Amino acid sequence: MDHDTAVSWATQIATSVLAPTATQNDKEARFSSAAVAALGEHGLLGMLVPTSFGGAGLGPRAFAEVMATLAEADPSAAMVFLMHSLGVATIAAAPATGAIRRTLEEIAAGKHLTTLAFSEAGSRSHFWAPVSRARRNGDGVLVSAKKSWVTSAAYAQSYVVSTQRPEAQQTTDSTLYLLPAGTPGLRVSGAWDGMGLRANASAPMVLEDCRVSRELQLTEEGGGLRAMTEVVLPLFNLGSAAVSLGIARAVVSATREHLATSRFEHLGASLGESLPNLRAQLAVMQIETDGLAARIHDVVGHLEHPDDVTALRVLEVKAAAGEAAIAITSLAMRVCGGAAFSRHLSIERFFRDAHAGAVMAPTGDVLREMIGRSLLGMPLF
Repeated sequence: MDHDTAVSWATQIATSVLAPTATQNDKEARFSSAAVAALGEHGLLGMLVPTSFGGAGLGPRAFAEVMATLAEADPSAAMVFLMHSLGVATIAAAPATGAIRRTLEEIAAGKHLTTLAFSEAGSRSHFWAPVSRARRNGDGVLVSAKKSWVTSAAYAQSYVVSTQRPEAQQTTDSTLYLLPAGTPGLRVSGAWDGMGLRANASAPMVLEDCRVSRELQLTEEGGGLRAMTEVVLPLFNLGSAAVSLGIARAVVSATREHLATSRFEHLGASLGESLPNLRAQLAVMQIETDGLAARIHDVVGHLEHPDDVTALRVLEVKAAAGEAAIAITSLAMRVCGGAAFSRHLSIERFFRDAHAGAVMAPTGDVLREMIGRSLLGMPLF
């Protein structure tokens, strides 16, 4: 599967599977197993899996375009795909033990959904600093932790879990492990009922003395922070920004349609024809959306050809994209007025989904702190 094929399949899935059910799934906070099945059937679950394991081996450019395409129909389903892709990238970077190889082959075959379990109640949005600590157990470990915001909780076939190594001297001294869904002691500990991204099953999970064998260790001892910042963070920030772009494109389209088709009957003209201020607001939305697309394109280029400002651009893109999505959807709510607030349009759903990005670790505030530290030559962690 090449870049164009991946985007084509994403477009078809977005149109035929995601869009028809997005509103109802949001209303019921219902995870879309149909979306996952379609992504698997058409090879997208394995798009980042290396070709040596049967995957497509595609890179950040195709990934960003697929993410935005899915998010334009259903940001919840896009977020499920994003967290799966982050898990894939982490697993693919690990030593290829038998268990790791089998997992990647299952993902490439479209039969395995994975996800991340990094954030913990004790360290909140500081996802890189787990407060849990593994204990030695023969040649493996026992892991106990309280994880929060685990996307696809109870639906994934595996979880990429962070925890401090047994001899850790600080919270950043962590190791990553792969826990199969059936691991004894691993369970969902609460329901998910968020304001936005309601259909991504982002529930808390508890790990109670989960036994993890050596072959399921994804990083070297103490290598968790490096994997989280060098493998996960760039892809997450890019993917999150692409979700924001999909949201922005969706509400620009919905707003344009509303202004073109809704009419002042007593004037015999559409809203767009009658009110130049609304046309101007629509123009602002389009300008901001195009600016976000250009920023994402720039970051993709930096990831493909890293240089001395790549890390800074990666930090900037999610912070900027989250603010842009909130501003654009807020403007759409005002432009479309009662039709948006009464939920006659999809704009209200995208408005709520847009706000999730700003509070998703690393939050916009945390990213701005990192950017400031980077500019001053200070360590980020």
